Amino acid sequence: MKGQQDTFRLNPLASALAGAMAAFAMQGAAAQEGKPAAEATAETKPVTLQSVTVTGKKDDGYKVDTAQSSKFTAPLLDTPKSVTVVPAEVVQQTGSGSLQDALRTTPGITFGAGEGGNPIGDRPFIRGFDSMSSIYVDGVRDTASQTRDTFNIDRIEVIKGPSSAFGGKGSAGGMINIVSKLPTAENFTQGSLGVGTDSYFRATADGNYVLNDNTAVRLNAMGQTFDVPGRNEVDQRSWGFAPSVTFGLNSPTQVTLQYYHLQGNGMPDYSMPYNRGTSAPTKANPIAPVNVDRNNFYGLTDRDFQKTQSDIATAIVQHDFRNGAVVRNTTRWGRASNNYITTNPDDSKGNVANGYVYRSVKSRDSATETLTNATDLSMEFRTGPLKHNASFGFEFSRDDTDNSPYNVVSANAGASSGVCNAAARASFDCTSLYNPTPNDPWRGTITKMPYTTTTTTNTQSVYLFDTIEITRQWLLNGGVRYDNYDTHAFTNAYTNPNTRAAVAQSDIRNKSGFFNYQAGIVFKPVEQGSIYVSYGTASTPPGASNGDGADNITAAQRNLDPETARAIEIGTKWDVLARRLSLTGAIFQIEKNNARVAVDANTTINAGKQRVKGFELGFAGNLTDKWGVFGGYTYLDSELIDNGPQAANAANNGNQFPNTPKNTFSLWTTYQVLPALTVGGGAYYVDKVYGNAANSLYVPSYWRFDLMGAYRVNKNLTLQLNIQNLFDKTYYTKAYASHYAALAPGRFGMLTANFRF
Repeated sequence: MKGQQDTFRLNPLASALAGAMAAFAMQGAAAQEGKPAAEATAETKPVTLQSVTVTGKKDDGYKVDTAQSSKFTAPLLDTPKSVTVVPAEVVQQTGSGSLQDALRTTPGITFGAGEGGNPIGDRPFIRGFDSMSSIYVDGVRDTASQTRDTFNIDRIEVIKGPSSAFGGKGSAGGMINIVSKLPTAENFTQGSLGVGTDSYFRATADGNYVLNDNTAVRLNAMGQTFDVPGRNEVDQRSWGFAPSVTFGLNSPTQVTLQYYHLQGNGMPDYSMPYNRGTSAPTKANPIAPVNVDRNNFYGLTDRDFQKTQSDIATAIVQHDFRNGAVVRNTTRWGRASNNYITTNPDDSKGNVANGYVYRSVKSRDSATETLTNATDLSMEFRTGPLKHNASFGFEFSRDDTDNSPYNVVSANAGASSGVCNAAARASFDCTSLYNPTPNDPWRGTITKMPYTTTTTTNTQSVYLFDTIEITRQWLLNGGVRYDNYDTHAFTNAYTNPNTRAAVAQSDIRNKSGFFNYQAGIVFKPVEQGSIYVSYGTASTPPGASNGDGADNITAAQRNLDPETARAIEIGTKWDVLARRLSLTGAIFQIEKNNARVAVDANTTINAGKQRVKGFELGFAGNLTDKWGVFGGYTYLDSELIDNGPQAANAANNGNQFPNTPKNTFSLWTTYQVLPALTVGGGAYYVDKVYGNAANSLYVPSYWRFDLMGAYRVNKNLTLQLNIQNLFDKTYYTKAYASHYAALAPGRFGMLTANFRF
């Protein structure tokens, strides 16, 4: 990495991974003689780019029948809720290395920017609502700001619409569940080696070994380094590994132990400022980011950095009573750290109009530690003529976040004014808008602020779900959950080192308890089709992100009740073409009638109203034996109905939600041209996105196109070529509320060797 914080080099890791994969390959080759006859016929089947093993029943192509969680007490076809599953095949074929890359294949999801107290990390918006704190791994909330990799992801489940009955706090727009790769009852060794433009290198290894009839181990590993296409100073290096072992594979009692480690080091990039002129932007005259060379980087390579690390240890104990009842307990400890100094290309003083950019500093040094224990009992039973598939469970969790920001002080005492005068340019606190100089020798000081904010959240939850089969054509599905929530944020008293002013300690707390519901009725006119109506709720208490996201507890809202969202959805799901292709459609409306709004500078109340109406279409599976498709379309009509009595906020009544495009579309498709050759491509459209509630700042709509070709050299090796952003489109993935917009990578090509033994 460029910059003073560069302490990590990938070359030793790459060598180690290459050696590990060579060892895996030799073990796999040695095991070939013992393969069953069924594997010997694999060459007659349509080409598969990389074999994977997933939890839950899978059909042809990209179609997945079931969700991982036992809270889904029916197959997805019979579940009265919109659920999109991104399978491992799509992740691998599209060349998606991060969670954000993989989620672009799902319409209706956009991404929010860091800043304004919100850290850099994965921040998806689902149906218009922030879901940063509603990301789960194997059904357990994955707290903390992170940038997640795909090397240990088996599939991604996107549950849409208010989902607090499934996951607890937050989830007004939906939730994301990442399913991990865990041991299976099959010996295999697989992985990949990839090289590409912009100094790209990525290696992955995935080995599963059955030690005896009841024990299997699995190891996933990854190392990568790359420069971001079209952003010369922006790079990333990361590595990770995830070992796991399962005891009792073929017995009623199974125990799975897993550890996950991911570590990254890179240059953060806030990209481009908005094109502010001498007059303030308005809804009638909104402004987009500046129109300059996309390679312009306004940060400082010798000052800016980002280091991240995630460690998660999980123990899963499951017992099958063999009478339709299964009990499962998951215990997880996790720690995630996010440490950075980055440059915000801030323009609050008219610098852009004068051809300059002020290098505003944003920083964070946080660590979030989580301990969770969850137990559930799933049961199948009858009450008279009614068949039940039920799940009962309870969860206990504790999250602790410590944040100690940096004190970054310029050598120029007047630089903090934000005005790019001669002195600020001489101290390199400003740079040229059109010809920035990222290698400037910034001469300020970097120390730590003398305070730490510690946020602790304790939650106890209990839930019950049931699917009742009244007849073969009529199903009732329902769930209820209660959460007891207690969050506490404490900041020690300190003396501000810059002003010498004394700052009193802060001690803020919120306690609340809330019920949430999920209910639906399903009509099955035929076995492979369903029509449903459903209702769901969500609750978002103050401080739901536990000090490591956008929703942090403050003195103004510590005594408030949770915001509540509710939704009604009417939809249909069909498995067609001999059940190889899944088609879904839904219309929905989400309302939040007690959103937090400001009365004055020090007072916040639950009195706002927000609404999203829309519909979506989805498809996943095979049109023919050779032609696979995955994607969909989402339309969102969002409205900030009531933003409170303050004049500045009331002026935004009737405006569109920030980070919520009206139209999004995605399509990924592959076709087997020859027995050994498969070609594919992706088309993605995202409508204009506003960065703020005033709808005065925006990023334009865009189309992006990708290409893929895969050639099977032999039964063990496939070569895959990906070209992302084929036409080198300049577009933005994130729009911040006031200062900047984040650029997407430019055109990028990579060649990957995928192997399996």
